[in-house]
Amino acid sequence: MARPRGEIKVVCQNNRCTYYLKENGKDIIKSGKYCTGHQRYYCKHCTSYFMGTKGTPLYRKRLSEDEIITICRHLVEKNGIRSIERITGHHRDTIGRLLEDMAEHAEQMNEYLIKNVGLNPFECDELWSMVKKNRRRLSTSAQLGLKKVMHGSIPV
Repeated sequence: MARPRGEIKVVCQNNRCTYYLKENGKDIIKSGKYCTGHQRYYCKHCTSYFMGTKGTPLYRKRLSEDEIITICRHLVEKNGIRSIERITGHHRDTIGRLLEDMAEHAEQMNEYLIKNVGLNPFECDELWSMVKKNRRRLSTSAQLGLKKVMHGSIPV
């Protein structure tokens, strides 16, 4: 007798699938790991493989979650990108791309930083102001993400 499958909290990330981002009726199984160590999933409905971090700042990043948290903590302490580069050993372009992705997903990151990392809303506001200051050329989606979480802004 086969052992029962564990609960999988991930939903299908393929926008052409009929169960795209739907919890009910999904049929997803684990299917190994990528070279970065992230879990790989397979949707039986659309026969596609995807990573559980798709649509988050961790997608296609070789940095671990702990390294990203460390970079965020250094940003809250008002360290610059080059000083974070010296402290963590990661290249400044890697840190810059991470900041860009964090700004695009600012609402999700804000919730994550407050709940899991233990930052208060004022520290998150400082983080976003440092991101806006350090990354002079932000994409339009990153600028929209920052407007949603910056102090004094009205959500759209």
